[in-house]
Amino acid sequence: MTDTGAKADLRRDLQAGRDAMLWKLDGLSEYDARRPMTPTGTNLLGLVKHVAYVEMGYFGAVFGRPLEEARPWIEDEGEPNWDMWATAAESREEVVALYRRAWAHADATIERLPLDAPGVVSWWQPASRDVTLHRILVHVIAETHRHAGHADIVRELVDGAAGLRANNSNLPAGDRAWWESYRNKLESAAKDAAQAPSGGSPRASER
Repeated sequence: MTDTGAKADLRRDLQAGRDAMLWKLDGLSEYDARRPMTPTGTNLLGLVKHVAYVEMGYFGAVFGRPLEEARPWIEDEGEPNWDMWATAAESREEVVALYRRAWAHADATIERLPLDAPGVVSWWQPASRDVTLHRILVHVIAETHRHAGHADIVRELVDGAAGLRANNSNLPAGDRAWWESYRNKLESAAKDAAQAPSGGSPRASER
């Protein structure tokens, strides 16, 4: 495959993750877009804010194209996890606009440089700081899709909405009763496994 073909494939995978992140915000109130849904505070708008800084950092300073607004993230300034949530003063529109600016800057870097272009990730361990554009593309795709998976679960916890894309849920076409029955089946299987001898199924006498 040519450098151009490989780059196009990687950019397509990156954009799919980006689109998934933003789609998970659709139709939510300000509260639901921001509310922490796990003990560690995971929330949808915060995930979008975080991946925006990820793109600005990795496709900016790493390749000699720094963005000033990414400097606090790169230098790890501020309180812990500041990039994982939006303050009341930061509107959803501002956070989404930040992400789209990050896309534009990242896409320009990807377009301008060959996949073997060298870069330096100053915040990584010294032994692994020297990278290529290909290495960073793979890293950011993995990071984006990891957080898109977090967003899948958080959105389902918020209002029950689930699925891969707006036009393709990639889920069985069951109604609410079907999903309740399915979940109950999994709950029953989990309980059976917990009661089984280690490494096996429940004994026939216990069924």
